[in-house]
Amino acid sequence: MPNWTDRFSLSGRKALITGASKGIGAEIAEVFADAGADIIAVARDATGLAETAARVRAKGRTCLTIEAEMASRQGPVTAAQQALAAWGTIDILVNSAGIARIAPATEISPDWWDETMAVNLRAPFLLAQTLAPAMIAQQRGKIINISSQTGVVAIDDHAAYAASKGGLNALTKSLCAEWGRHNIQINAICPTVVMTPMGRSVWGPPEKSGPFIAATPARRFAEPVEIADAALYLASSASDMVNGDLLMVEGGFTSV
Repeated sequence: MPNWTDRFSLSGRKALITGASKGIGAEIAEVFADAGADIIAVARDATGLAETAARVRAKGRTCLTIEAEMASRQGPVTAAQQALAAWGTIDILVNSAGIARIAPATEISPDWWDETMAVNLRAPFLLAQTLAPAMIAQQRGKIINISSQTGVVAIDDHAAYAASKGGLNALTKSLCAEWGRHNIQINAICPTVVMTPMGRSVWGPPEKSGPFIAATPARRFAEPVEIADAALYLASSASDMVNGDLLMVEGGFTSV
C-alpha cells in the first residue's frame, strides 16, 4: 500500500473545475495544483480566471482557462469539449459554479428559478455527461459536485437554491449507480455558508448571520480552504471506496 502522501496525491491527474475564477472554485484549483494536478479552470470572468491560472502556475502546474456561461445549454458542453480536445480526457470534474437567489418563495420569479436550475443543476449534468465517456474508457474518474446543506435541510428564503441543490444531490447518487461499475466515484460536498464573496454578500449582516451561527455547533461559518480540502480527499485515491456520498461540511448544523 502506498504511503499516505501518495494516497492523497493528484500527481499526473487532470482536473476541470467550474466556477474557478473566485471563491470555492479558485481555492480548489490552487489546492489541487499543490497536490500535483494540472487544471482547466472554467468561468465567465476572464480576469478572475487569469488570477487563478497564475496561482496554479506558481505551484509549478499547467493551467488552461476556458470562458463559458454555465446558464446556457451549450456553454457547459462546449467547455467540456474544449477540455477533451486539449487533453484527451479529464480525470477529475469539480462542479463548483453556482448562483444563489435568496428571497421568500412568493418573490422568486420564473426567470430566477430557471437560471438557478440551469447553473446549479443542468450544467453539472451536461459537463458530467460530456466527460464521462472518456472516464469510462479509461476505467477511472472522479466527479465532485459542490452542493449545500440547504439541499438536505430547509432554510428560509432558499426555495430555488435548495431545490437545485437537492436535485444535485439526487443526481450525484443516480450517476453513482450508473457509473460506479466503471471505477468512477461521484460525490457531493454539502457545505454550510462559506466565506466567499457570495457568502459574505448574503450572510454578512450580523443580524442575519448571528442566529445561523448560534444554531451551528461549530459556532462559525466555513472558509473556502476547508471545502477545498474536502474536495482533495474526494479527488484522491484515498476516497476510492466513497461513492454516491453527501459529505456534510457544515459544523454540525444538520445534526442538531
